Amino acid sequence: MSPPPTAAAGSGPAAGLEATRDALAASGYLADDSAALVSHLAQQLGKPVLVEGPAGVGKTELAKALSRATGRELIRLQCYEGLDEAKALYEWNYRKQLLRIQAEAGTGPEGEPAGGEVMEDIFGEEFLLTRPLLAAIASEAPVVLLIDEIDKTDQEFEAMLLEVLSDFQISIPELGVVEAQSMPIVLLTSNNSRELTEALKRRCLYLWLDYPAIDREVEIVRLHVPDLDAGLARRLVEVVGMVRELDLKKPPSIAESIDWARALLLLGADQIDSETFNRTMSIIVKHRTDLDLVAERVGMRLPAAGRNDGTS
Repeated sequence: MSPPPTAAAGSGPAAGLEATRDALAASGYLADDSAALVSHLAQQLGKPVLVEGPAGVGKTELAKALSRATGRELIRLQCYEGLDEAKALYEWNYRKQLLRIQAEAGTGPEGEPAGGEVMEDIFGEEFLLTRPLLAAIASEAPVVLLIDEIDKTDQEFEAMLLEVLSDFQISIPELGVVEAQSMPIVLLTSNNSRELTEALKRRCLYLWLDYPAIDREVEIVRLHVPDLDAGLARRLVEVVGMVRELDLKKPPSIAESIDWARALLLLGADQIDSETFNRTMSIIVKHRTDLDLVAERVGMRLPAAGRNDGTS
């Protein structure tokens, strides 16, 4: 496993920041200034990062890119409503504990005790089922821990996280405190569907990610679809921007821009006219009511098939 990128000796803090940016770019993630800075500081300061922004702007991808760039395993906790400690931290293997008790106690044909002492300690590590948070803390090798969509959980779950985020340790009543063997890089993502607690925010560095500017999104699209014509890539991003300006249930994500670019390349399209747009619109628009709105507000503004006059 390769070590995380660091600046060369005597190269200074700025070079270390650039090394982080370059490592992310080499991993397929074009980080802007703020994303590169926070990613660098997270590694140097050992602080968790809270990444907020609309769905589909690359929050989860940043964690994946950090995993690739640093050579660390990615451990992901996908949050959802009702998530509890047993699914996030650990739980006991009750079936295995019961089997051990029965094996130690023994029973006769009628169920009476057959001798032997019941094992007193069935709360050892062999009976522990590790979940993502404990796995990240207990890992001997450095990892990237992604706590994805933390805003889908409740405040009680946030409170449980504080020990992990502050001290990088987990208290297990039956075993004691499990401290981090190596410092994980921790990213928490939020779609900002609810306000997170101040206690959680206080323990984290903060990064807001929004949809990128046109030039940056063109770079991202061409990084992932290098064979796409530069002019067509720019037009694609401009059209996606027009779609995002509408009041939609789900605006197109950057990943969907990339998917659309791949589809246009596969279809051999050399321009985005109204016919091409209507045929492929479902790649970037995923709700029935949104389809009608986008066809009316955007599709009608595109040139007819066979025209390449720049009409918009």
